[in-house]
Amino acid sequence: MSTLERSLQMLDESTVQSNRGLLRSKESVRYLQQQQSLEQRQLASSLFGDSMLDSVQDVGMFRTAESDRGGPLSGSQMSLVAGSTVSYTNANMRECTKQLCEEFLQVLQRYKNASDVFDAMDELIRSLDATLLQINNTAKQLLPAGRERHLHAEEMWLNAERDTWRLMACLYRDRMITQKHDSELDDLPLVNSEQTIISHLYVANANLREYQMIVDWLELMSLQQNQTELTHYMNRTVAWENTLHQLLEVGQTAFGSGRPMVKSLDPDAPNRENRSLHDLDMEDQTQLAKQVFLDIRQGRLKDAQLKCENYGQAWKAALLEGWRLHHDPNYVGERDFHSRESIEGNPRRDLWKKFAWQMAESRMLDPYTKATIGALCGHLDSMVDVLSEHSWNDMLWAYVKIQIDIRVESEVRSHCIKSYLPMPDRYWNGKKSLEKIFDVLEAHKNVRICMAAKDVDKVIQKYIMLDDIPELMRIVDGWLEGTEVVLIPQMLRFLTHFVMFLRQIGKTFQEDIGDRVVKRYVEYLITLGMPHMVAFYTAVLPPNMQLLLYSRFLDTITDSLQRKQALEEAYSFGLDVPTITVYTVERCRAMESETDDSAPIASGKLTELDEQKIFALEWLTFYPEQRGELLWQTNSLIRYFLARRSIEAARKSFAVIPADTMELIFTHYGSKDDIPCREEVSIREYLCYQTYLAAIQGFNDWSHIFYNGKPKPPPEVKISNFTERVTSEHRVEAYRKELSKWEARIADVTTLTRDLLYNVLLFPEAGWLVDTDTTKPVPEDEEDWQNRAVQMENLRKLCIPEIVLLLHQLHTLTDRHSENLLLADVLSSESRKLYSVFPKHKLAETLTKIAESSLTLMNNRKDPFVGDSAKK
Repeated sequence: MSTLERSLQMLDESTVQSNRGLLRSKESVRYLQQQQSLEQRQLASSLFGDSMLDSVQDVGMFRTAESDRGGPLSGSQMSLVAGSTVSYTNANMRECTKQLCEEFLQVLQRYKNASDVFDAMDELIRSLDATLLQINNTAKQLLPAGRERHLHAEEMWLNAERDTWRLMACLYRDRMITQKHDSELDDLPLVNSEQTIISHLYVANANLREYQMIVDWLELMSLQQNQTELTHYMNRTVAWENTLHQLLEVGQTAFGSGRPMVKSLDPDAPNRENRSLHDLDMEDQTQLAKQVFLDIRQGRLKDAQLKCENYGQAWKAALLEGWRLHHDPNYVGERDFHSRESIEGNPRRDLWKKFAWQMAESRMLDPYTKATIGALCGHLDSMVDVLSEHSWNDMLWAYVKIQIDIRVESEVRSHCIKSYLPMPDRYWNGKKSLEKIFDVLEAHKNVRICMAAKDVDKVIQKYIMLDDIPELMRIVDGWLEGTEVVLIPQMLRFLTHFVMFLRQIGKTFQEDIGDRVVKRYVEYLITLGMPHMVAFYTAVLPPNMQLLLYSRFLDTITDSLQRKQALEEAYSFGLDVPTITVYTVERCRAMESETDDSAPIASGKLTELDEQKIFALEWLTFYPEQRGELLWQTNSLIRYFLARRSIEAARKSFAVIPADTMELIFTHYGSKDDIPCREEVSIREYLCYQTYLAAIQGFNDWSHIFYNGKPKPPPEVKISNFTERVTSEHRVEAYRKELSKWEARIADVTTLTRDLLYNVLLFPEAGWLVDTDTTKPVPEDEEDWQNRAVQMENLRKLCIPEIVLLLHQLHTLTDRHSENLLLADVLSSESRKLYSVFPKHKLAETLTKIAESSLTLMNNRKDPFVGDSAKK
């Protein structure tokens, strides 16, 4: 029997006899060549090309180091391909970001207990999955026909964030639950089952479990991000069908091979004979090798074996079985000797592993086949040769998978009663700690992998794997303070919930850094203008940060209904609303303009800052228990405006106080005796300003009537006939009537205005802007009280002389000179001592004017002195 005949016996006879199953027509070959070319491009770009996993996962673009990017990136530059059009608009992404913030908040509110932390994490992952699906569907609808879909920068981060939450969920679930409940396990004696040994190892060794979780996580990421599949073209196929057809039909094939071909079709024939396969089979072989390794990279061993069988290479599928741990259930426990169960795994696994190692080092095999074998036997170099040009994730998978293999092999050889063939020293020298693996990746010769190790998501994942949260938080603090990394809102949202997760599970880390992370996120939420979200996250911060942040948020709200809603949200989440509102008002009141506006504007218009200060008082009007504070703050602002002689601003400030304020204060405290000293003096000061503003408004009204309301006499005209005389007399008579009405009105208004002005001078008890004596405790040591006393005294020196001059002007213009003499008595009264608030020169000027009124009375032959009748 010839070599060819022996080879043919290995094949399916039914397939060999059917030439139609072996021969490809010119059209079919051309079609297959096109498909293979397309698949090669797909494999090169999406499976094992330059952008394998980093096409989705590389978020290094958020670094802004000049050496890396030459400056910050614009929105259009954040797509994966330079110059490509982002198919998902920035507006859509902002809406998506806002939606995610809402969903994360709802999850936190649903899962408040520490026992629900992992349920909350699973819910967050589902939210990210749904959002990514929504983005993808919308982007595909917006994408023009024939255009390639490119990922938005923030979409890339969402993928990385989802994978990070998955990593945290599996690792911390094991750390918090499995490790906590695992009891001390006894050492395993020497046994004959490799599976039993490793099962015991996985239960007892937390580090190995975590390594396995990391590998599973990396394989899941690769599976989700690479869905391209190779298919076969016939219901049944054989290996190397084009080579077989050319061997059977020598000289009759339409497309032959230009190189010497093998004479046999056993698996070792190409290497043994040093001849090649048919060119089409070589292409198929390369594609299959790549796809099989991709399946191994994605943790799909059975799929890889199925592909080998579908391509007629059952021996390759069998080759991928040799790594399995041996277990003979017939040696376990008491069993029926008449029945026998099948043996699991490979009883000569050591022999398989030794030859697999030699295959991984062989120069006769293609790189992907060697990498496939190396992944199963612990040969790192073969995997690195294939993966070193790809991504950080791929390299991490290779290194961690090797550590698992070495640890398992060491445990099996230590506890199994069998003897094993030795492994090369290079195998055992591949053992590294997780810290060392990350150091190797950071110093990798491939710049892409080296730079990816510095990306935000990779750094976070690294320290989660290492369980070194304090170091991670120090790095995050550097991101917050520096400019090397641009923390986009999506990153801030993740970091904030990461901090809250660590607090919920009781993980120890630097709380001040965590507070700064949440603070940055709240600052972003303030720009969204969403009260319930700002209030919720502000509530997790320390009181001093709560005060500053929520006050800053209140500054951004101008609508009254929205202001009330913001305070209600703050109350519902436990914020100190009274303190926050008072701080907001005081901070706004203390703001100074960059320009010199100490003098009032001549037109009476208020500056924008004045309007802002007045409008801030509204924060104290929403809750009845704050009306006392409202009076105190309003009085302070009125003092400020009166000192600047801005009467209109003082009047607007006074108008902010609701009419029911007094009633609510008395209702709140029950009786006058129970009202604290602060509220009591505020009420009196409020009444003082009410009296003063009413007096000023009364004088302004009187001035308007006196100067503008007086009727004008009819013009003198030359009368030439009787009609003109009658008309002229009628005009004069009408003028006299209007003048009489005006005189009567001005007399009434003058009396009313005089009384309003005298209300200031004769204010009850101690006088205008003078606190009454009280037995209630007065905090004299408080700076606010001391400043208030000084300001009130200065206002008395400013306003009382003004009121006196207005009264003198009122009396003089209306020829009530005798009342000016009564004014002198009021000034000189020792009960109120109003003269004490006058500077000497101003008091002398005032008395001189009063003396002029006395002189006027004497010239008019009236009593120049104030008699008893005048006093009455």
